[in-house]
Amino acid sequence: MTDRFGDSLSRRGLLRVGGAALIAPALASPALSQGQSDVIRIGHLTPRTGFLGPLGEFAVQAAQLAVEEINAAGGIAGRKVELLAEDSVNPQTASAKAERMVQRDRVACLVGEINSASALAISQVAQREKVLFINTGANSDALRGADCKRYLFHVEAQNTMMVRAAGRALVEKGLIKGKKVYALTADYAFGHDLLKQAKKFFIANEATLAGEDLIPTELTDFSPFLLKLRQGRPDLVICNLAGAQITNFLKQYSEFGLPFPVAGFGFDTALAWGAGPGNFLGTWPVVWHHQIDSPSAKAFVTAFRAKYKKPPENQGWGDYTAMKIVAQSMNALKSTDSTKIVEYLEKGATFEIAKTREGYFRPWDHELMQEMYAITALPADQVKNPYDIFTATGPLPGPGESLEVLATTRDENACTFPA
Repeated sequence: MTDRFGDSLSRRGLLRVGGAALIAPALASPALSQGQSDVIRIGHLTPRTGFLGPLGEFAVQAAQLAVEEINAAGGIAGRKVELLAEDSVNPQTASAKAERMVQRDRVACLVGEINSASALAISQVAQREKVLFINTGANSDALRGADCKRYLFHVEAQNTMMVRAAGRALVEKGLIKGKKVYALTADYAFGHDLLKQAKKFFIANEATLAGEDLIPTELTDFSPFLLKLRQGRPDLVICNLAGAQITNFLKQYSEFGLPFPVAGFGFDTALAWGAGPGNFLGTWPVVWHHQIDSPSAKAFVTAFRAKYKKPPENQGWGDYTAMKIVAQSMNALKSTDSTKIVEYLEKGATFEIAKTREGYFRPWDHELMQEMYAITALPADQVKNPYDIFTATGPLPGPGESLEVLATTRDENACTFPA
């Protein structure tokens, strides 16, 4: 999720597309006019290396595709979009790069991120500089609650939404009520918050958390924990890990031949593809998947396949969708002014988001209200290709439900925007 635009994507470097420089007068005014020849710059920060790197690749590709489509359709009020993209690396680096993009490169807004701690760091810069930041991959409820910011919006679902989406499927499978659960959780902000929401779910649904371990994000050998699972004999193993750790865990879990059902409350379909048929196990929540049966989803999948020879996954969907939301908002307002865009989003603007229902942002916490899904691994002998390796529920919430039923209420996750 980092570099975009152009035929080659550098691993860490800054991509600047189109070769056009911003014209100084345009920097002084956010208003758009059809006659301007300068470009609109958008900053993109997300991890391209480390345990979240595999997800970043899909985000970069999808963002690149979105910008190409936006420019092919006339850009934003006749101006081309140029993407400046870098590896966010860690919270400290993410903050420094966000500040440079805003102050030196004069980006109109910031998009991206997966790591919740880095997203918080970027949001602090965005709030201070009064520049819009759309989070495409960080799930922490705190980013929508205690750490919420007026200039921060979320295309990615919050942890509570992920837990409740997967939880519905697990309850229906009889894997929760009265069951003994063992949780392995990534030891950083995302994991801590996810475990907090998971514990609330277990209590509400009469499950017992019989064991839990915090797993360092750099860990690659899970054998000590797999031995603990073998001895503990839980009814369900909850894998609250992140990024490539999930892929590694599933592969090793299969090698150990443990018989206990597996599930998780945070997931990306690229991790299922990385594990592969026979290793990918269990039930997981996703904010989007490539099998959704809607015209807009099919169009996105077709375009992505044509360009990259593979289907997009849900992290890519997030960056693609965020770019389209930015373009729609700026075109509607004929302005790149972040304060005006914030007001526009808070007033209930709706967006086509490659699902069966349109989405909108709640004005009080800036979370995108949208459909979600739970996916379950197919048995290896039913898998026909490397990508279609799961079945999926219908949209959650269902057609007759409010889009807000999976999300936190004001009482559960109060947000007070800073001045």
